[in-house]
Amino acid sequence: MEDVVIVGAGIAGLATALALKRAGVEALVLERSEGLRATGAALTLFPNAWVALDALGISQNLASLYAPTKKGYVTNLDTGEIQDISFVASNGDLVGPRSVHRKALLNALADQLPINSIRFSSKLTAIETQEHEGSSISIIHMSDGTVIKAKVLIGCDGVHSVVARWLGLAEPVYSGRSAVRGLAVFPQGHGLDNNVQQYIGLGRRAGFVPLTDKEIYWFFTCTFPAKGADMADEPEVIKREVIENYAKDLPPIYLDVVQHSDLSTLTWAPLMFRYPWHVVFGNLNKQNITVAGDAMHPMTPDLAQGGCSALEDAVVLGRHIGKSFIQNGRLVPKEMAVTIGKYVEERRWRVALLIAGSYLSGWVQQAGSGWGMKFLRDAIFYRFLYLKIVKFTRYDCGKLSF
Repeated sequence: MEDVVIVGAGIAGLATALALKRAGVEALVLERSEGLRATGAALTLFPNAWVALDALGISQNLASLYAPTKKGYVTNLDTGEIQDISFVASNGDLVGPRSVHRKALLNALADQLPINSIRFSSKLTAIETQEHEGSSISIIHMSDGTVIKAKVLIGCDGVHSVVARWLGLAEPVYSGRSAVRGLAVFPQGHGLDNNVQQYIGLGRRAGFVPLTDKEIYWFFTCTFPAKGADMADEPEVIKREVIENYAKDLPPIYLDVVQHSDLSTLTWAPLMFRYPWHVVFGNLNKQNITVAGDAMHPMTPDLAQGGCSALEDAVVLGRHIGKSFIQNGRLVPKEMAVTIGKYVEERRWRVALLIAGSYLSGWVQQAGSGWGMKFLRDAIFYRFLYLKIVKFTRYDCGKLSF
């Protein structure tokens, strides 16, 4: 009998395991891959993510390696107009997001966990529940025939989560957009300031931001049909399509960044999300089983909140389970349904709003060039709504106070 079993060793899974460890709760993490996965190459962490990382005790490990973004520039491809966004606070401090290597974040989390707490090449095939001493426990069936019993089961197994499906959550839907992401490498240094550049319009959104003095993270999203299924596993084709077709009229500096791509980091993926109302009204938990991260709230990347909100989930879930564990000196199965229910209610509306805000942000920024959309984007969205949406990134998920 395991106290907690976490399915998935991504950001949400590892962060949740670490949050539980801080409370003294042992968790077994089951990962279907042979090692830590770093699909996506890099991600941007806003202030809310750093609050969560601070609660987990690893913020300084990463902050010392990556500098905060100084400014952001958004170029309208239709008009050529450039809007700049400063990330300097009134006291002169830099408060901008930091973009980090995804693998560095995963390693920072995994390095804090006990040896053998992550079991790789472990594929979950079925879930059932069983009454045990008057409370519900989870029975987890693995592809190799192994059966694991757990007092708590947490699905952190991504967009196509087996645990979310078992809970009855509606499947994520395709947003109508696709994204290419990659890392550009400049062995002699790129010489750019630590600013984020974005280009929007004509159904596209593209951009890049330096990670280090030699590496740049770049992305490209589009609304028109992409040859995704055909080129997803062909990085050279992805690179050529971006340079010669989809982004051929973008500024030379952007094309130069794409030209310097490390092919091993290039990925193409459809952008999926779960309808907010399915999160608000759906079953996010059942007895001692729940979900976190993309398994709960897959969202489009337009606010860069997928990884950030997963870290929030971990802290909140770890805090609720940890309190119960410390109060009782052990994990009491009878209390887990109520404990997990508190976590779900704390997270439900926040992540639903993040999903909606991300989708709205992407839709407005990549919409057409007609006067109506231009007015909505420039006069209303950027002037009023965007600042309100961005406030969501300054959220404080709290400490791991037990």
